[in-house]
Amino acid sequence: MVHAYTQDVPIDPATYERITAEIGPEPLDGLLLHLCVQRPDGSLYYVDVWESEGACTAAFDERIHPAVDRAFGGRRPASEPTTTRMHVIDAAGSLLGAATA
Repeated sequence: MVHAYTQDVPIDPATYERITAEIGPEPLDGLLLHLCVQRPDGSLYYVDVWESEGACTAAFDERIHPAVDRAFGGRRPASEPTTTRMHVIDAAGSLLGAATA
């Protein structure tokens, strides 16, 4: 089942670039869409769509959290960004292939 959520992320674009550099260019298994936008206050907002919640969890455990740790000099922020899960009714488009809920 497709897993999707939004996150309010209290970091700036420079920090985001450090994190993505640490993740590296290899695609994250199961990630269908990652959209990062900057709000007027400068904070970032993500929309992520994954093939499944399991693929998302594995990517965070194996690649994303270790990259965040490295980007923050080994001291990841104490709390996770505010996440709002979305109930996917339909998912279509060239990035999503045939994925549906």
